[in-house]
Amino acid sequence: MALHVPRAPGFAQMLKEGVKHYSGLDEAVFRNIEACKELADTSRSTYGPFGMNKMVINHLEKLFVTNDSATMLRELEVEHPVARILVMAGNMQEQEIGDGTNLVIIFGGALLAQASELLHAGLSVPEVVSGFERACEKALELLPTLSSCSLNDERDKAEVARILSPVLGSKQPGNESLLSRLVAQACVSVLTSSGHFNVDNICITKILGSSLGESDVVQGLVFKREVETTVRAVTDAKIAIFSCPIDLANTETKGTVLLNSAAELKAFSCGEESQLDTTFSDLVAAGANVLVSGGKVSDMAIHFANKKGLMVVRLNSKWDLRRLCKAVGATALPMMMIPSPEQLGHCTSVAATEIGATQVVMFKQAPNKGAISTILLRGSTDNLLDDVERALDDAINTYKVLLKDKRLLPGAGATEMELAKELESFGESCPGLQQYGIGCFATALLSGPRALAENTGLMATPILARLQAAHQGGQKTAGVDVEGDNDGVCDAVEKGLLDSYLVKQSAIKLATSTTTTILQIDQIIMAKKSGGPKPKTKGDWDKDDPTD
Repeated sequence: MALHVPRAPGFAQMLKEGVKHYSGLDEAVFRNIEACKELADTSRSTYGPFGMNKMVINHLEKLFVTNDSATMLRELEVEHPVARILVMAGNMQEQEIGDGTNLVIIFGGALLAQASELLHAGLSVPEVVSGFERACEKALELLPTLSSCSLNDERDKAEVARILSPVLGSKQPGNESLLSRLVAQACVSVLTSSGHFNVDNICITKILGSSLGESDVVQGLVFKREVETTVRAVTDAKIAIFSCPIDLANTETKGTVLLNSAAELKAFSCGEESQLDTTFSDLVAAGANVLVSGGKVSDMAIHFANKKGLMVVRLNSKWDLRRLCKAVGATALPMMMIPSPEQLGHCTSVAATEIGATQVVMFKQAPNKGAISTILLRGSTDNLLDDVERALDDAINTYKVLLKDKRLLPGAGATEMELAKELESFGESCPGLQQYGIGCFATALLSGPRALAENTGLMATPILARLQAAHQGGQKTAGVDVEGDNDGVCDAVEKGLLDSYLVKQSAIKLATSTTTTILQIDQIIMAKKSGGPKPKTKGDWDKDDPTD
């Protein structure tokens, strides 16, 4: 007789065994808020120019030492389902805007912390959500009025460098002047006459050795490769690019050749050599003096290339081939054929050289004539170069955003302080329970300036009090002085600390939308993971057990 095991009563009896189910304020809402607050606290200490670094080792045992929140979120394997929603919001900010990921996480976590206090005070979730949404609408209405200046000339390298300096200063303090100058030069050089800008047109090549101050911008492309031939430099280069190997063409069908004597074998090999010799002679006649291959280059092809004075470069990446085609204006040929004049690319010079201990090939164009620029980064360690590359990516994306909307807001937390002041006044004038949500939204906005002060090592509470007094006195651009002068308060615009309007707008919208989504989750139902129990692992599982 089978023994009947009673199932759990209520909602759980409808589900399969092993399903996890949480519901209600205590089990779902407050637990979700705590998980997101922990994630925000982890990211909070990386905010600002003096933010601490995180060491992340991913599942492939690759080491990351960075204060870039987007990288940290991408490499962390967050298991909590609701915390993943906040991670996805940060990733969306990174994909759409390219900067401000940390602000989304910090502000979202602060909003959820304030929501927790309101819910403990007796407000319902719809009342809190309604207040947050109303406050977000008002904040986005006020944001355009806080714009202090704008980008006047997107082709002025000095002005672009000045505006991008705070973006890089928050990631690489002390190197912002050098890096902003490099980014400005690279961005302006690839901006088309019609005003079109593509982030992919700026490459970053990292070469170990020397110091960051030896970094430079090359108009064109730099590949960490060695040339295949003895020709190492060509000026006024005419480039033929092949996506196939440079070798004799294979026949479409298999064939058998019957050779009866050594003379026939010699004649057969001479036929191959003659065919390849003719091909290279035709390439020279067509005007090509540099060949680029997407596959292998045979020894015989290298021999005839040296004989004809051609430079041959091999690139294994199809992505590199496409970029090179765009940079020099060439067409990639799918087979060994003679290119037409329209299919040949052109650049000022192609040279193989050595930088540090690394062999590189440079395809250089005339200044402001190339479609692609390369920022050549030098540094002592791979981790340093990777972190600088991430900072440069943020600055390049900020330039792209500035081309869409040139307005700039006061940085150093000044915009958040002014919005908080205005929203507090607005909340007091609103009837009903919405005013509590609006007030907590204003308090959550202070999380950014507070994190700036704390990560700098300053006393956050007195500085926030002085900032609030300054904004109440009409100083709309007063922000946190991370250098500790003037009691921790400075004029952000006078110091050149500016933020992009679209970065701030997108961060506020994404953080609010994510917070309201999380608050409206009142049940979590997690299905049982598929698969059986994990096997017991031994030291060498593939070896026979001598005890068996």
